[in-house]
Amino acid sequence: MNEFEQEITSFNMQFFRLDGKTAIVTGGNSGLGQGFALALAKAGADIFIVTLEDDAGGTKELIEAEGVRCHVKTADITQDGVCREVVDECLATFGQLDILMNNAGIGINEKDVTKYTRLQWDKMVSINLTAPFELASEAAKHMIEKRSGKIINTCSLFSFLGGRWSPAYAATKHGLAGFTKAYCDELAQFNIQVNGIAPGYFATDVTKATREDEASNSRILDHVPAGRWGQIIDLMGTVVYLASDASNYVNGTLITVDGGYLVR
Repeated sequence: MNEFEQEITSFNMQFFRLDGKTAIVTGGNSGLGQGFALALAKAGADIFIVTLEDDAGGTKELIEAEGVRCHVKTADITQDGVCREVVDECLATFGQLDILMNNAGIGINEKDVTKYTRLQWDKMVSINLTAPFELASEAAKHMIEKRSGKIINTCSLFSFLGGRWSPAYAATKHGLAGFTKAYCDELAQFNIQVNGIAPGYFATDVTKATREDEASNSRILDHVPAGRWGQIIDLMGTVVYLASDASNYVNGTLITVDGGYLVR
């Protein structure tokens, strides 16, 4: 068996396992974030959830049922010093940090773009762009020391498209895509992979009103080749892949999970 054959035959499904790893997931107690957190737990990672709200969805119990540990911290990551506090507490709780899932984000719509306020703009920039930057910067200090790590940012289809009714959402998600590439360029030399997931239209509580409105629902589904709304389970494999050793040479990219929306 030659060197090439030895290399390819060494690949196995353990490359996708996250046993012994620790992940921070922001906004990890509901919606897409809950799916991301549970997917990482099912792959074997201990989970440190950061949330603004109480864990009413029972995410901690769901995660611990997978035989891993879970810690939930209620905190506002837009406040000064909190991102450093989150990373320090994760290290104090679990002794390590291997994966950062920057998932928390908000959207504020305004049908008249001229009425979009500076207050709305600043709020969205703070949570959608500044907080991921600060968390990644704090996490990177630890990851650089151990020469390994995964940073995953929840981007959006509006990292590629204009954002009708929400200029700040599109601007911040474009910014997060640029930040993903910039941090890849800085951190790849330390064996740290920085990537983004760009979800399409998913069936969550946030989209319930849109799905229940016949005209809006049809408008969206007519643009999705798959002909359906995404389910959270459709995202779970992608986050495990990007958090695992199976993606060690994937860096600075955005993976769209959108049922083909962007091709139409």
